Amino acid sequence: MLKKFAALALVVLSATVSASAPRADAAPSVLLPDLRQAPPGCAGGSSGDLPQCTAWDVCPVIDPAAPNGRCVAPSVAKAVRLRFTSSEENVGDGPLLLYGRRDSTKQDTMTVRQALRNGTDGSIPDSYPAAQRATGTFTYYEPALAHQHWHLMNFEHFALVSPQGKTVVTDRKNGFCLGDRFRVADVGRLNHVPGDTGTDGKLAETLRANMCRHHEPTALDVLEGISVGAGDDYKYTVDFQWLDITRVPPGTYDLVNTVNADRTLLETNYRNNSAAVALSITWPEGMPGANRIAAAPVVKLLRSCPGQPRCA
Repeated sequence: MLKKFAALALVVLSATVSASAPRADAAPSVLLPDLRQAPPGCAGGSSGDLPQCTAWDVCPVIDPAAPNGRCVAPSVAKAVRLRFTSSEENVGDGPLLLYGRRDSTKQDTMTVRQALRNGTDGSIPDSYPAAQRATGTFTYYEPALAHQHWHLMNFEHFALVSPQGKTVVTDRKNGFCLGDRFRVADVGRLNHVPGDTGTDGKLAETLRANMCRHHEPTALDVLEGISVGAGDDYKYTVDFQWLDITRVPPGTYDLVNTVNADRTLLETNYRNNSAAVALSITWPEGMPGANRIAAAPVVKLLRSCPGQPRCA
């Protein structure tokens, strides 16, 4: 099923004309979000300093294809995963607000429109038809037991990259359910952080409880978003929050996370959409053989580079 929707994503994105890619100054009368990617392995709401980046581990598993798996002894493992938390934050002037909709249950996916906050009167569109912008993304219902809600596709991607810029391993993440899961570390410097009342406050209350139509596979619409000063994180124990490093040679690499890589979502700033940590991988008893992992690799974080796609 994942391959099916990955292929569909390519079709949807290829239909989006590259010349119409959103510009940060395209709509001066609205207050736009600014999506900031936190360094991978850093807990949501942390500053991204290396000593705080402890939300990761090395996990040998028995089934290389399983979305999740219990960590086991290397002697019985068939694959080794580098697991890490990923977090995306809104440090802009307006909320990230996305509405998905489909006409009937005969459609497997929902198209998505982005709603933009009016900078003059503070109003925020409250429905798919009222949302101002079409996007190149979509949602689909993820039936796995750990999810069972509607996922926004292609919101974030991660990869292991060599110092020469070669992508060594890419993610298999299948989607995200966005909501206000934590407050950003520097929330005090931001304008337009919603209070407890008003339109923004009511939206923030909804997003704090947002479960993306949990247990509703027949839903015809869904809401996803992140308020100003809030972030959405996926813990390293969640399905697909990992990269398979079983065949990665020893060396130094960048672990890079990128949000809104195709810029299908309108923002004020795209320069902070990637973040990286430099790490080293060593195999104390040598690289795994064809059917045996003698010992798990030793992974050490070397540097954290918020706002940067390269760090090693």
